[in-house]
Amino acid sequence: MKKEGILNDRVCALVARLGHGDWVVVADCGLPIPPGVWRIDLALVKGVPSFQQVVEALAAEIQVQRLVVAREMRTENPKQHEFLKRTFPNLSIEEVPHKEFKGLASKARAVIRTGEATPYANVILEAGVSF
Repeated sequence: MKKEGILNDRVCALVARLGHGDWVVVADCGLPIPPGVWRIDLALVKGVPSFQQVVEALAAEIQVQRLVVAREMRTENPKQHEFLKRTFPNLSIEEVPHKEFKGLASKARAVIRTGEATPYANVILEAGVSF
């Protein structure tokens, strides 16, 4: 049995398969997941697990080089925007219109659906390299 870190077998497999430049979307419970993209559904009930819990767990295991969010997050959900700035202090946050964000999600290796029920709580994490 794994001693610590992410325990979910699908999320562990995803992390192990990521290469430089691959995308993972962490999504609220309302984001449409494009057909053909690996869906890892962690949502249990509204709010569980939260967007922040899932992002924090991934941040501990993935080298992230880039973040992309919907532009609307900054004004419509500043709490989550600030959280991302604190969690990834050395990265700038790229902002695109929400409609464009939904289109970009189709290029992700996987979408991890959380129980988050606040608007625009979605982020693309682009994998980097640790060397």
